[in-house]
Amino acid sequence: MGYSLFGLVVLAIDIWGIVNVLRSGASTGAKALWVLLIIFLPLVGLILWFLTGPRSARAVA
Repeated sequence: MGYSLFGLVVLAIDIWGIVNVLRSGASTGAKALWVLLIIFLPLVGLILWFLTGPRSARAVA
C-alpha cells in the first residue's frame, strides 16, 4: 500500500513538472529533452529539472 501511494505522489509531481516544463520559455528541443528525462527518470529527472531546468516566465518576472 505504501509503495502505491508513493508511486501516485511521484506521478502527480511528475505531471506537474512536465506541465511547468511545457509552459517555460525554453526552446522546443530543450522542452522535449526535459520531458523525456522526467518520463524516463521520474525522480532524478524531476530533481535535475527543479535545480537546473528552464524557469517559467512568472518566476523570472
